[in-house]
Amino acid sequence: MSKYDEIRSFYDHEVNEALAGIACDPMMKALMNFTFPGKEEKTWLEEFKNVHSIKDFQTHFIAFTIRQILAKSSEGLTTSGFDQLDKNTPYLFISNHRDIVLDTSLLNLVLLETGHIMTASAIGDNLVHRKFLHVLAKLNRNFLVQRGLPLREQLKSSQLMSEYINELLHHEKRSVWIAQREGRTKNGNDATQQGVLKMLAMAAGDQTLTDYFKTLKIVPISISYEYDPTDSLKMPQLLAQHRDEQYIKGKNEDFNTMISGVIGQKKRIHIHAGQVIDTELDDIAAKIDNKNKQLQALAQIIDHSIIRNYKLWPTKFIAYDLLHHTDTYASQYSEQEKQLFVRRLEMRINPSDAVSKEYFLSMYANPLVNTMKLEGDSSI
Repeated sequence: MSKYDEIRSFYDHEVNEALAGIACDPMMKALMNFTFPGKEEKTWLEEFKNVHSIKDFQTHFIAFTIRQILAKSSEGLTTSGFDQLDKNTPYLFISNHRDIVLDTSLLNLVLLETGHIMTASAIGDNLVHRKFLHVLAKLNRNFLVQRGLPLREQLKSSQLMSEYINELLHHEKRSVWIAQREGRTKNGNDATQQGVLKMLAMAAGDQTLTDYFKTLKIVPISISYEYDPTDSLKMPQLLAQHRDEQYIKGKNEDFNTMISGVIGQKKRIHIHAGQVIDTELDDIAAKIDNKNKQLQALAQIIDHSIIRNYKLWPTKFIAYDLLHHTDTYASQYSEQEKQLFVRRLEMRINPSDAVSKEYFLSMYANPLVNTMKLEGDSSI
């Protein structure tokens, strides 16, 4: 027994049995039919018998699934910054978060194809209530973030997760992916929650805050989708917040969002790996004594990297111009791109509803607005 059993992914020796347990699930059949169209069920069931590690499963099955998703629902994935990372070093990737499944899946595909260490990835336990999804998550080296706990239990859970991340990075030499905030960004404003950094710091022991964070080798990740396939699904929560109402998720909302993210059109996608945060931590230590202010300064450094390296697709400029009734950025997109985006808006929301339209456009425009603020300029 391990103290991490409640949250950890599978050990390699558990993989074959776990996979056999869900091999005949209708959702597995649908997944394999999507991944390997035309391949007979008995063929991949037989191939499952040769899977004895998470890497086997990810390399021979899930990587093909992600490539199919890219082929069927995008116009391609580009990357930058990964050539600056050492292939034998485990990193803590702190990422902006837009899509439940794809953010980490796409990153791991990039890491696999570039020969870097793949990640163990945090996922909310609220997303894997179904047995199939729970097992599939653990087969993909996901570990569980326990949600909705009373305060005392939440603190214990955060301590456990902090120690587990420390164990992965320093003892198992495994990279880790974690979102910069709890839950996905709904409004396009990518901001690191200090609570995430506080959780990570709980395993620091006798080390100073900044010395410990240096050992984590934090790499900010910026992921940008030209179209957000779940844009319209984010609207009810944004509108509830606008009306100052409590938002309660529907029974199958998370599952439907996952499916929409996978199959929905994304057009182009870009992932950038920032530079390892290192000397910046020395500067924080030299200038700031208060731990909370140190965490605030680190969050700002992560935010600046994510925003600065976020790929601004034409949709961001179009949304800004439509929102502000201007043609300031007309040189950044074609008339056809604008027409396609307007058509999408009209199909996804009620365009006569001014509030919905404003929130929809802001969702796309805010990364551009944040870049402008960072650069202290009104133009790009």
